[in-house]
Amino acid sequence: MTSATDALKPRQGPAAVLWDMDGTLVDTEPYWIEACQELVRAHGGELGVDEETALVGLSLIDTARVVIGLGVGLPEERVMREISTAVQQRLTSHGTPWRPGAQSLLSELGAAGTPMALVSMSSRAIIDVFLASLAVQGPSPFRAVVAGDQVRHGKPHPEAYLTAVDALGLRPEDCLAVEDSPTGAHSAVAAGLPTLLVPSAPGGAVPGALLTETLAGTTPHGIAQLWRQARAARGLSTLP
Repeated sequence: MTSATDALKPRQGPAAVLWDMDGTLVDTEPYWIEACQELVRAHGGELGVDEETALVGLSLIDTARVVIGLGVGLPEERVMREISTAVQQRLTSHGTPWRPGAQSLLSELGAAGTPMALVSMSSRAIIDVFLASLAVQGPSPFRAVVAGDQVRHGKPHPEAYLTAVDALGLRPEDCLAVEDSPTGAHSAVAAGLPTLLVPSAPGGAVPGALLTETLAGTTPHGIAQLWRQARAARGLSTLP
């Protein structure tokens, strides 16, 4: 039972950690780039470096629109389906390569009882492949999952993060979002979350987000410290 005194104690860490998936937890961004590149080449085009960078963190429909803009003369729904299928095939055949430090941190936060959510612009079908790979280790660590095909507006719109926070029954400012792309970080910041940006590719800082190079070696205690720093980056009070 929580006493009135306990309720007044300052929080020592985030009430929940909300994770992006592609590029943040798992290094699957190359799967997306390869799938898009194959489709564009099949239609006589080429995906350049600038286009590859622009694709990072986009929703599936926005990814399809970029690909169509490069000369793929197919309807959006078919482009989305072909890209999604190609990514799922890569996940199934090659597995889910973890980003440095992500797997151990996810496990340690789960063991510590920290609520977590997955907020991804991948389709639910792709997310389910990732969740199935986690299932062999035990129950899912995520109390909420928001997929790209479950929201009307993809990142950088805040809808996905607001949906996840609402599902957890928490306030955005009490949580921490972990992202790898400026697109995703803008989404989390717009939703009011203290945000940790761990870049998977060059992309620069995002106003209101805390930039860190890697999660390697990060512990739950370290996440609490990063959360306080991320709060400061948002202009929120830093808690002891």
